[in-house]
Amino acid sequence: MPRPAARRPTAAVLGLAAALAATPAVAVARLDDEREREVRCSQGSRAELKAERDDGRLEVELEVDQGRRGVTWTVQIRRNGTRVVATRATTRGRSGSFSVERRIADHGTNRIVARATSPSGEVCRVRVTI
Repeated sequence: MPRPAARRPTAAVLGLAAALAATPAVAVARLDDEREREVRCSQGSRAELKAERDDGRLEVELEVDQGRRGVTWTVQIRRNGTRVVATRATTRGRSGSFSVERRIADHGTNRIVARATSPSGEVCRVRVTI
C-alpha cells in the first residue's frame, strides 16, 4: 500500500517561521494603556518616563539615574500643558538615582512631559503620549 505524500510547507509558512524566530523575545506587543520612553539628559544622566492607565487614572513615574548620590533635583510633570507635579527629589542608593511616582487624572489622550533639573544645570526632558 503506497504511503500518502507528505505535505510540504509553503514559502509563506516558512517565511513566517523565519520572521518569528528572528524576533527578539522582548518585542512583545505593547498594550495601548502603557507607554515608556528613555532618554539621555544634557550632561549624560539617563531619564525614563512611564505612564500606565489604571482604574480610570494614570500612574506616572519618572526615574533619573545620575550615578551620584545626594544631589537634589527639581522635578515638574505636565499633562497636556498643565503642571500636575512640582517637587524635589534626591538621588540615593548605589546607582545615584531617584524616582517620582504619582497617580493623576486621565483625560483620554494625554501628553505627559517630565522635566528634571539638577543644581549644576543638567536638564532631563522626556515625554510620552498615552
